[in-house]
This record gives sequence, C-alpha cells and structure tokens, in this order.
Amino acid sequence: MHVVGVIAEYNPFHQGHAYQLRAIRKRFHDEAAIVAVMSGSFTQRGEAAILDKWRRADLAVCGGCQLVLELPFLFACRSAQDFARGGVRLLQGLGCVDTLAFGAENPDLAPLMEAARTIDAPETQAALHEALRAGASYAKALTAILQEASGLAADLLHQPNNILAIEYLRAIRVYAPGIEPLLITRRGAGYHEASLGPLASASAIRGELAKAQPDFASLRDSLPEATYAAIRAAFPAEIASTERLFRPLLARLLTMQGRELEAIFGLQEGLANRLLAKSRQSRTLQELIAGMVASRYPASRISRIVPHLLLGTGERTAREAAETGPLYARVLAFDEVGRELLHTVKERSTLPLITKVSTALNSRERLESDLTPLQAILALDTRATELRTLALPDHAPLAALHQTDFITSPHFIRNIPDT
Repeated sequence: MHVVGVIAEYNPFHQGHAYQLRAIRKRFHDEAAIVAVMSGSFTQRGEAAILDKWRRADLAVCGGCQLVLELPFLFACRSAQDFARGGVRLLQGLGCVDTLAFGAENPDLAPLMEAARTIDAPETQAALHEALRAGASYAKALTAILQEASGLAADLLHQPNNILAIEYLRAIRVYAPGIEPLLITRRGAGYHEASLGPLASASAIRGELAKAQPDFASLRDSLPEATYAAIRAAFPAEIASTERLFRPLLARLLTMQGRELEAIFGLQEGLANRLLAKSRQSRTLQELIAGMVASRYPASRISRIVPHLLLGTGERTAREAAETGPLYARVLAFDEVGRELLHTVKERSTLPLITKVSTALNSRERLESDLTPLQAILALDTRATELRTLALPDHAPLAALHQTDFITSPHFIRNIPDT
C-alpha cells in the first residue's frame, strides 16, 4: 500500500481539499492510503478553528483521508517554516509514508525546488540574517534575496501555498529525503479571495460564516455535503470566533509582569511593550492586531501571539520543540483502511502512537512543573482544546464547552457518506 501524507488545516474541509484528495487517488490509481497531519484547535495564523478538531478530522475521513493525526499546537501555530517542518517530521516518524502531496499556485515543481535549494544555501542565509538585523521583514528580505540569487519571479513568493510548498521541500531535504514530493496544482479561488463558489477558499467560507446571516445557499456549492451538513448543525452555537478571546486576553495582560510577557513565545524584540500599549487603545481583537502590525511584524505573526500568550507558551519551550520535532503521533480519526495503516505505524514508527491522552498525561500531571518534553508539548495541545471553547458563543451546548482531550477518543468512521 502506497502511503501518501498531506499536511493541512481543513478549516473547514471544502471542495478544493476534496479535489486534492481525488487528484492523489487518480495519480496512484486508487491504490494509495492518505494520512493527513492536521492542525488541532488553533491554526497556523493563530485563529481558533471554526469546528473542533474531531469533527474536522471526521470530515477529512469522509472526504477521502484514511487516517488523521493532530499536528501539535507548538508546530501548528507557528511560521510557515516551523509548520512545514513539524508536519514533515511527524510524517517521517511514522516510518511508512512514501509521498508528501501538497498544493501550490505554481504548476511546476522545478522552480519551487530551486527556491528551496537557494534559501538553504549558506550565502542566502547570511544575507537574510543581515537584512533581518537591519529591520527588514522576513518575507520582503527573502523575496529580494531570492530574486537576486536565482532570478525567481517575485510573485512566486507572494502566494501562500507556494510559500508553504517551498517550506515542505526544504523540510523534506533536511528531515525526510526518502519521501517524494507530489505537487497538486491548486485550482479555484485564491487564498485571500472572498468570493464563494464551487472552489472557494477556506478564508472566504470562514468570512461568510462570521456573518450573522450567512448565505447558506452559496456555501452549499463551496462545501462537500458532509461538511455543509456539519456546519449547518453547528451554526451558530458551535462555531468558534477568535474575536471572543479579546477579553480573556485583556484579563491575562492585567495579571502579568513585564518579564513574564517577554518570556512568552513571540513577544520578544519589544513586542511586549507594544502589546501593552496597543491593548489600552483597542476595543476589539481585530483593532489590537491591526494596531500592532508594522513592516517587521505582519498580521499573521501578531495573530499567533494571542493563543501563545493565553496558554503561556514559553520561548524556551517553543525553541526546544523546534529542535526535537513532534514527539508523538496523536490519532483523531480513521476508517477501515486507516485502522490497518495504524498497525503498520505501530510496527515502524519511531514516535509513540497516542490514542488515549491519559496514557501519556493526565489532568493531575498537567498541573505539575516537571513534565517530560513529550508531556509539555501534549499539555499545550490539551489546553489549546480548552482555550478554543472560550471562543464559542455564550449559548454553546454544555457538551461542546466541556469537551477535552482527556475524555474524547479517536473516531472510527465506518460508513463514508457520498461527498
């Protein structure tokens, strides 16, 4: 069985994701098993996932995945480089993944591979560090250096999926040279396009769901039937909004000293003082983030600070996780083929397979300070799940408000509905 890995957020699982999985199956003549490494309760841009991770994993299985694993929070809510490295290292640790499939706006793999090679060249890294010290943003500095070093077009590096694709290729070269890359050309609306339709972007879908009265007729065209049904059932009581974390954030800032703030991951380089100042001038989380954005600090970086601050992620903890990579494979959902694949993973994986969180960490141990590195990463996953419930509406069902990793088991999907 050829095993294909996918690294995704599925926030939510939409027609573009379904297209990608169909393209993978067509490429391998329906003889591939697809394992997805998926963000959990918070996404790469620091947003609370609109649906909980188990429901999103279920929808991914309904859409064509055989097995869905959680990308730990410490890698999911990070820069594109760390997000990609975390996902690739987790897939490599399973010991059975042959191919990594990913989407990109660019239809040709060659220039993306050239960009990946150029970025990792010593002279590129030296020039990049010098530009960063001079105050340039990472994205602008890297674009300028790559254009000069390799002649790559600037727009190649301005597309979100191209950027992630390059980071996947970089991570494969370093951590998983035995995994083959497979580029699936992205179809449909661009990442930031707000229009709905058969291949609408996830951001457009989330934008529509943020309205008091979404256009569900248009959303129906953008979503597989299973996703549409799940969102209709969840709306509005179980749809999370990161904006609801604004007051918890203000409360957290009231109780922290300057040194405590500066120890939080992402709040170095004077950002702690900037955050305190802007928080006193803002009425909403959106205003706060917009007020903190600067040439060196894009909105995505500022947004990621919010969950890390609320969860107390230390700079040292994040740095150590980046060195070790993921230390476990947490199962969220699987089907019949995925169950067989799990047997293979148990035999070959260099990472422990976690189906019950309590076997590695219980709620009492989570309160202790002397956690192992594995427990420290897992503890943040469990807290992120509980933090997400604060982003739910006040009238959310009690079961949704008290759903935790300690009581929720992986979901076995027996009958896959048509999508």
